[in-house]
Amino acid sequence: MSNLKKIGIVFLVVIIIGGILGFKTYSKIFGAAVPSDIADTYLKVPSATDYASLKRLLLDQNFISDSSSFDWVAKLMKYDKNTIRSGRFEIKSGWSNRKLIQHLRAGKQSSVNLVLNNERLLSEVASKASSFIEPDSTAIIDALTSPKILDSLGLTKETIMTIFIPNTYRVYWDISPDEFIDRMVKERDKFWAKHERKTMLQELGMSKEEVYTLASIVEKETNYVPEKSTVAGVYLNRISKGMLLQADPTVVFAVKDFSLRRVLNKHLAIDSPYNTYKNIGLPPGPIAMASISSIDAVLKNEDHKYYYFCAKPDLSGQHVFAKSLSAHNTNARKFQSWLNRQQIYR
Repeated sequence: MSNLKKIGIVFLVVIIIGGILGFKTYSKIFGAAVPSDIADTYLKVPSATDYASLKRLLLDQNFISDSSSFDWVAKLMKYDKNTIRSGRFEIKSGWSNRKLIQHLRAGKQSSVNLVLNNERLLSEVASKASSFIEPDSTAIIDALTSPKILDSLGLTKETIMTIFIPNTYRVYWDISPDEFIDRMVKERDKFWAKHERKTMLQELGMSKEEVYTLASIVEKETNYVPEKSTVAGVYLNRISKGMLLQADPTVVFAVKDFSLRRVLNKHLAIDSPYNTYKNIGLPPGPIAMASISSIDAVLKNEDHKYYYFCAKPDLSGQHVFAKSLSAHNTNARKFQSWLNRQQIYR
């Protein structure tokens, strides 16, 4: 074989090897790296995650199958030396290592829908919120009860619940507890700024916290929206007369037995600032998260002469209203008899 042919063969081999290496290099960078069978398209990267931990997350959740090629591209893009951004990221099948790294490095998060509605206790709010965002319930409750935050908001541990307006909020998964509280306060302020609520508040001569607290009682008294303003009117009539509110839901809150369907004398005897059978006026704070319909029912309360109301002796969830104690006692006896017939004793 002539030298020329040998050189040609060597040259051809070099070209072939170079082509193979080039193809492999191209595939590592631009070829499909994210498998087509990923079960969950969202990756949650916790705060303070380092590169090694991120790679482990990607492998464990099947977002990459070849860690060596991901490593190679990460080094090439100097991503392995970068600060890893936290958050919730949508990842699509077929993405290349380059596309995946660019997406994560850019911090292009996908938001989550954080839903808050009918939680009773602050601990329940924290637990519900933590099911949507990164901070755990302990971190959230610690922030909500922090003296520094309470002082800055002019609230107490009893009234901090008033910053929560039931709704669905779009937030980033890695929102901090302080940022979460700040967002809730902004949403609260937006709520009170709408529909002349501040004007109605001034006309009532009550603070936002007082209206919210009364609304929380209305919330637990009735699910029937058309009568909420009537119920609110009863309590406002009692407040104006200096009467005890005698609201059963406040006793249930004091007892902390939310399965109670019948409040008995032993429950009424509990010594608690939330027991409105013993203490005149509103309790120290809300007994639950108040819905928008209940808050507006207090603001737009019905002007009437009722001072009493009692559940109807049926399963409608509605109430009968009375102007006098004697009429109320008659209604109450009918309801108690119905409870006995239904064998509802607690």
